[in-house]
Amino acid sequence: MKQTTYIKLYEQSFKRNFDLPALTDYGSKEIFTYEALAKEIEKLHILFKECNITSGDKIAVIGKNSSRWCIVHLATVTYGAIIVPILHEFNSSDVHHIINHSDSRLLFTSTAIWENLNKDEIPAVKGVISLSDFCLLHQKKNEKLDILIPQLDNKFAEKYPDGFSTKDIKYSDNSNDEIVVLNYTSGTTGFSKGVMITGDNLSGNMTFAQDEIQLGRGKRMLSFLPLAHTYGAAFDFLYALTEGTFLTLLGKTPAPKILVQAFDEVKPELIISVPLILEKIYKRMIIPILSKKPMAFALQIPVINTRIYAQIRERLITAMGGKFRQVIIGGAPFSSEVEDFLLKIKFPISVGYGMTECAPLISFSLCENFVPHSCGKVLGCMQVRIDSEDPYTIVGEIQVKGQNVMAGYYKNEAATKAAFTDDGWLRTGDLGTIDKDHNIFIRGRSKNMILGPNGQNIYPEEIEAKLNNLPFVMESLLIEKNYRLIALVVPDYEAVSQAGISQEDLPAIMNKNKDTLNKMVAAYEKIAEIRLHPNEFEKTPKKSIKRYLYNDLG
Repeated sequence: MKQTTYIKLYEQSFKRNFDLPALTDYGSKEIFTYEALAKEIEKLHILFKECNITSGDKIAVIGKNSSRWCIVHLATVTYGAIIVPILHEFNSSDVHHIINHSDSRLLFTSTAIWENLNKDEIPAVKGVISLSDFCLLHQKKNEKLDILIPQLDNKFAEKYPDGFSTKDIKYSDNSNDEIVVLNYTSGTTGFSKGVMITGDNLSGNMTFAQDEIQLGRGKRMLSFLPLAHTYGAAFDFLYALTEGTFLTLLGKTPAPKILVQAFDEVKPELIISVPLILEKIYKRMIIPILSKKPMAFALQIPVINTRIYAQIRERLITAMGGKFRQVIIGGAPFSSEVEDFLLKIKFPISVGYGMTECAPLISFSLCENFVPHSCGKVLGCMQVRIDSEDPYTIVGEIQVKGQNVMAGYYKNEAATKAAFTDDGWLRTGDLGTIDKDHNIFIRGRSKNMILGPNGQNIYPEEIEAKLNNLPFVMESLLIEKNYRLIALVVPDYEAVSQAGISQEDLPAIMNKNKDTLNKMVAAYEKIAEIRLHPNEFEKTPKKSIKRYLYNDLG
């Protein structure tokens, strides 16, 4: 497909799909067609102009996924301004910092979030506008948003006295070199960095998806990943609306029970997910079936096990709506045990790889071309090299270059310089290898790697993935003290309760899990003990454990 300016992708899509449904919130009867979406965008453009917002100015948005969240994002970038999406899970001090550091001039948020912010901490913001109905929550002294916002419908009618049509959809002519998104990474220490994402970065992602995934007009999707994160934004939202897709925003925490209900109602034709979702579904729906003794016996018989696997696959597909072509996994490491089982039953999954700094995609393959345990094939617009003596067999840092790579970190030259090698390759911080067909295989994060007593490289994510699939383990974290590997384990208390097991028996169960795990790993990867951890580990919005908080627990 011929590449076009990023902003013009939406101008073309809104004209082409004018009469089709575009956005709705799960559980709501309100539906925005592409026509209604374009009208709402135009009203915000009028607002921005009246507020003296100019090309390149920053507009922040913070809140749970919703149709109006999407409208604000699209209105900002199509105007030629820069959207600053902020995860609603950030604490107020981080939100204040991001708004100020980004030089945001307007803020769109929910009433509940605004109640926890301090207007005196964001003095440069002209006004704060509600994401529920675009009403005014706060304005800076001497601003006139309280007069302007109630007049927007009239101003829109005056501008288009003959009605609004496709010919009226005309968006910014900003080049693809311009910054369109300033995305602050979740980070684990200190304040996060503002990744400058250009139209070219997103155009590379959008056109790749259009060529490879080919979702098509009128198809349905359920968006449940956080849109303030680049993975969810790019493929659960931005790509979908270039295709004329009808997008339902979940707007709730995607617990398996809620997701299964939403899948049944929406019946999405493409599912974008993180590993945690499928791993939870696997543990709750599939493991109880496989662990029954008659089933375990039946699975040893070749002809019968084929039928059983087919039945499990159909049950899982039905539970996820029954109409999707594939489930794309990304955002975090995927359990090899879960992946192996899903591939064994011929469930249509594929795993991609990316990072915020690549907006986000680096590699991906459709499920029919997916190589097990890989993260897909390097995109044609990207280059990848492994910093090792032999990139095919010896693990090294994955370094990338190409169209999707960010412009740098906003107002942070030192961090930008540190992120790139002297010859211009972006350091991902991930460790892996690559095969001759350009499929990437990730082993872990370079900062997480543990050096064994005899110099062996130990990748805690691989060991944790095995441990997490043992009985009554909800999640785990591997730490090292004095060359001893210690596993911190958060028990699955719900499963313990359902099984009628006393919590006093958990140490003995975990000791048995330790023995089972140590038979599955190399000698230098064996753990010395399992320690029970009472609460879920604190996580980043990408659901990665904040490991640095637990390093001293050994």
